[in-house]
Amino acid sequence: MNTYKVSTQETSNEAILKFEINQFITEHQSFEFNNIDEAQSSPLAQQLFYLPFVKKVYITSNFIAIERYDIVKWDDVKTEVSEQIEAYLNSGELVINQDKTIKKTAITVYAESTPNPSVLKFIANKKIFTASYEFTSIDEAKLSPLATELFHFPFVKSVFFTENYISITKYDISDWNEITIELREFIRSYIENGKQVILPEANEILEKTSEKIDANFEALDTTSKEIINILEEYVKPAVASDGGNIEFESYDPNTKTVKVILQGACSGCPSSTYTLKSGIENMLKEMLKDKVNTVEAING
Repeated sequence: MNTYKVSTQETSNEAILKFEINQFITEHQSFEFNNIDEAQSSPLAQQLFYLPFVKKVYITSNFIAIERYDIVKWDDVKTEVSEQIEAYLNSGELVINQDKTIKKTAITVYAESTPNPSVLKFIANKKIFTASYEFTSIDEAKLSPLATELFHFPFVKSVFFTENYISITKYDISDWNEITIELREFIRSYIENGKQVILPEANEILEKTSEKIDANFEALDTTSKEIINILEEYVKPAVASDGGNIEFESYDPNTKTVKVILQGACSGCPSSTYTLKSGIENMLKEMLKDKVNTVEAING
């Protein structure tokens, strides 16, 4: 059995704390409970309401948000609550009793074009993934039942997942006008029916847990950390809107060369070279002065 791990994250409201979980705990649904009576469909939420400072519980795919009363501060109780949630999840007990859940939130999916004519972006109205994943073959897709199913379509060349959208790269033999509706409906139905999109152990195997990401970041040199922070703040949001992703690969202080990995719509995109040189390279040169000479891309 894969172990559940819980970490905390502050929110803009000091009364609300997020307890993030390294695996999905609901089938892409969200639930809000204002008291123990409302929480009859969730044994976990009911247990949390026995804590005298719990005012409201919000359960979603990969985190639980709790609003507290002012009788305590989160610093005094967050460790206790984290341990309680972790112990409950690892006991194998139900998080949500679907038999008592009256309303199931429908999933909607819409398609959006990208700068890469070979890639289409399928966007869901719910968070689907806790990290980014790219699969370029059915063999690579063993950690994702959804990606495996997508590769059964003969026109699917590669698949990129992140948070609430899927970017699909097609072979040139097919036209988007002929396959978009079929793909969109397949993805919508797959998610809405609660089928597994990624195996629970995927983040551990691919070293995408928050603990591993943080450890890898801390092991880097100062300039590499600065590059990652710039990419995260200024570059990733822009390329994500186009259905792609850019990951830091390495920095060579001797040649002052930065290597990045292009994923999703960015990989093989006709405009990616221009974006890389005129956008990212110039930005890093300007912000890091004499630390960067060139940026090189590796297609994911």
